Amino acid sequence: MAISASTVNRRRSPTLLSRLRSRRYAAYWMVLPLVLMVIGLVVYPFFYSIFLSFENKKETKFVGVRNYERLIRYGTFWLVVGNSFRFTLTAVFFKASLGLALALILNNLPFRGQRVWRGVSLIPWVMPLALSSLGWWWIFEPTHSAVNWIFVQFGITPKPWLSDPNWARVSTIVTNIWFGTPFFMIMYLAGLKSIPQSLYEAAEIDGAGATQRFRYVTLPMLRKLIAITMMFSTIVTFANFDIVRILTRGGPRYTTHLFGTYAFNIGIETGHLPRGAAIALFMFPVLGLAAFFILRNIARGEE
Repeated sequence: MAISASTVNRRRSPTLLSRLRSRRYAAYWMVLPLVLMVIGLVVYPFFYSIFLSFENKKETKFVGVRNYERLIRYGTFWLVVGNSFRFTLTAVFFKASLGLALALILNNLPFRGQRVWRGVSLIPWVMPLALSSLGWWWIFEPTHSAVNWIFVQFGITPKPWLSDPNWARVSTIVTNIWFGTPFFMIMYLAGLKSIPQSLYEAAEIDGAGATQRFRYVTLPMLRKLIAITMMFSTIVTFANFDIVRILTRGGPRYTTHLFGTYAFNIGIETGHLPRGAAIALFMFPVLGLAAFFILRNIARGEE
C-alpha cells in the first residue's frame, strides 16, 4: 500500500508536544515559575495600585487625581516626605562610610581572623529585621532603657528616645545603620579582594602613602561597586517599614513616619486604600530617578 509523501512528512515533522519537551525549551520552563511569581506579586499589584489610586474611598467611583491633589495640600504628607529623605540620606551615608571602614579593617586582618570577624559582623544583617527592631525597642524603651541605665551610671541625663521627635528620628536611623552596615561591609570586602595587589605595590614603589593608595587605587577600583551598592541600599532604605513601625509607629506626632508606614496608616488603619496607594506610588518616581542618575554616572565612567 503506497504512503503519500505528505503522510511521511507529517510523521517526520515534530509535534508541538515533542518540541515543548525538547532541551531548547527547558530553560523557558524552568524560568516560568519565577516569571509567574513576579507577575503575580509585583507587576499585577503595581498596576492595580495605580488603578486604585484613582478611585474614591469606597472604591466605587473614578475620581482621577483627586487623591494626589489632597495629599499635596496636607502638611503631614510633606512632613513624611522630609522624614523619608532625611532618614534615607543619613542612614545610607553612615552605612556606606562604616561599611567601607569595616571592610578595610577586615581586609588587613590575617585570613583566619577574617573568617571569624566576617561571621560576627554579618549577624545584624542576617537576623530578621522585625526581631532586631524589637531588641532595639527594648534598648530605647523609656522605662527599662538599657542606654538610659548606662547614662545614669555615668551621671548623664536620660534621653526620651522614642517620645521626643528628634531623638525618635535618631533612634530609627541608628537601628537602620546597625542593620544595613554589614551589607556594605561584605560587598566592599569582596571588592577589595578583587583589586590586584600589584597596583598597591606599584603605588608604594612610586612613594605613595596609605592615604594616597586609598585615594588613587582603592576608591577608583571600588567606584562602580560603591555606586551600585548605594543605589540598592537607597531603594531599600527609602521603602523601609519594619523599623519605624515597631519602634515608633510613626510617632510622636507623625514625625518619624516614612512613605511605607504612612501609606499603611492611611490605607489599612484608616481604611482609605486609594489614598494609601497614592502615597505608596509617590516613592516610585523618586526611586526611579535615583536609579537612573546613578546608573548613568556608572555608564559615563565606563566610557
